[in-house]
Amino acid sequence: MITRKNPDELAKMRRAGRVVAETIAAVAAAVRPGITTGELDTIAEHEIRSRGAVPSFLGYRGFPATICTSINHEIVHGIPGRKVLSEGDLFKLDCGAIVEGFHADSAVTIPVGEVAPELSKLIETTERALWAGIEEVRVGNRLGDIGHAVQTVAEGAGFSVVREYVGHGVGRALHEEPPVPNYGDPSRGIRLEPGLVIAIEPMVNVGGKETVLLEDGWTVVTEDGSHSAHFEHTVAVTPEGPEVLTAPAAH
Repeated sequence: MITRKNPDELAKMRRAGRVVAETIAAVAAAVRPGITTGELDTIAEHEIRSRGAVPSFLGYRGFPATICTSINHEIVHGIPGRKVLSEGDLFKLDCGAIVEGFHADSAVTIPVGEVAPELSKLIETTERALWAGIEEVRVGNRLGDIGHAVQTVAEGAGFSVVREYVGHGVGRALHEEPPVPNYGDPSRGIRLEPGLVIAIEPMVNVGGKETVLLEDGWTVVTEDGSHSAHFEHTVAVTPEGPEVLTAPAAH
């Protein structure tokens, strides 16, 4: 069932989005060669709880950490631990927080030190694809308009778009209806109405779009070992256009 949020619920999600944005900023500032993903997870949990919020991911379907940390060919859902970041890595940080029962969810890809030019292009393209999708979050548009915009930017730069993992509705639950693919045909799918809140999250690969789930039951990697980037924002449909609930204040 697709739910539309009322003004009070949107206000709670706005606060959750601010917690997520501030947490991502704090973790991103700590990213450097030599730090472990487990250390970054500790920072994230402190930042979320110090703001009176609760981590969305910790305990979700048994997930053991506050954030997802994925490196290089890992696409999404990497588990923080002893892995050490190295110069030239692509580090993907996915974070969620709950405020008064409502979630917000966001992700960024962070270069560790200097990265290869192709990887800089991958990061730039994936973030640009996200914002292209966000621009389509307007009353009367359809879900297919979002996916088509994302796919057009990503594939236009020579990259591929992951199919098996998509965006989603968000609210009282971390994952709600409807699914939000990062590909598709314009003017197809459900019509966007005020109060709908969705997480748009392109996952874009240098190589093929095929994925493999590792034995830990969480970490998803590219089948061909190519690098991947991931960006995500929680976005509300409003009569005035898209409201990005997880955008940094300075954006």
